[in-house]
Amino acid sequence: MKNIILPFALFFVLIACKDQNTDTARSEVAGEAEASKANTPTIEGVWEMESQYTYDGEDIIDTTYYKEGYRQMKIYTPEKIMWSRQVPLDSTQWFGYGSYKVEDGQLVETIEYGSTAMMKALDTIRVFSFELMIDENTFSQITVDEELGRISSENYKRIE
Repeated sequence: MKNIILPFALFFVLIACKDQNTDTARSEVAGEAEASKANTPTIEGVWEMESQYTYDGEDIIDTTYYKEGYRQMKIYTPEKIMWSRQVPLDSTQWFGYGSYKVEDGQLVETIEYGSTAMMKALDTIRVFSFELMIDENTFSQITVDEELGRISSENYKRIE
């Protein structure tokens, strides 16, 4: 009887060790994926526009900084976006809400509703597609033409 139990016990010990090594390998792969994901900048958060660039198709040819009192904010949650703009000398309210996705270096915003002025602008287009350049604390949404030449960009800094 002892001769039968010993091979079975050894077999179960080997299986248990193999399962533990597999679990460890799976954990290491999952850990590497999480670390890689953690190093990828995310657009989720609260952002304030700092400036705008004008391009000649490729290079920046002009930069606009805003006067005190002008503010444009964007808030991205995991699936939604809300933005607002305050212009000191303009009583028009500008805000919008919708969804967005980031994929292959592109930011696509679909605005669902907004202020009266925004809804008039949305009468012709509701989906906005941009080239996206992002790092941990800044991002630029770049408008491009049909030939993918850069036209302009809004440049944001993370505030939360």
